[in-house]
Amino acid sequence: MSDNRPDRHVIWSNINLNYEDWRADLEEDHPDLSEDERYELMYQINADYLDDERMNLNVHLNEPILVIADLGLWNGRFCGYKEIASGNIRDCLYSDTDLTEWFVDGNGDMRADAIHHDGTNHYLYRAYKDGISDTQRENLKEKIYNGTATRADITRVTRRIGDEVAKVYGFDIRRLRPPQKPTAQRSAPARSAYEECR
Repeated sequence: MSDNRPDRHVIWSNINLNYEDWRADLEEDHPDLSEDERYELMYQINADYLDDERMNLNVHLNEPILVIADLGLWNGRFCGYKEIASGNIRDCLYSDTDLTEWFVDGNGDMRADAIHHDGTNHYLYRAYKDGISDTQRENLKEKIYNGTATRADITRVTRRIGDEVAKVYGFDIRRLRPPQKPTAQRSAPARSAYEECR
């Protein structure tokens, strides 16, 4: 669901649109429309705003974008991926689901929650790092597909793109902590790709 936490910078959403937030302007600008018609107009206007966000995020990266997916399907949850060959962030802002919210999380990762009739899909958008070989890319995609990729696997081959989004919109995201010296304490188990894209 749409969430306005301080560590979640929403780019665009049609989840939980609140007609009360739009009512006064719609009634003033469209007094001849019924409430149902104004309600539909709210969704149309909001959809037009998505085109504006695509123009704002016309940012071309040097490498393709890898979309890591946690798919909620009728027969369970599955990991998957696709590549956005253009490497343009605006091309991330397309969805064939009923409701979608794109955002940058507190770690600087661009993500999306996409709701459809069978469940919810969660997407993590990352760009390949410069100089990564085709073999490294293929190995990561195989791990994602098999549900065995860890955060370390993902960050070894890709980089976050939320930094570019933050530059466009002028918000700060926290910097990743510098590597810490190993301690004698037992470390937490590695998170799977399924957990990473949620």
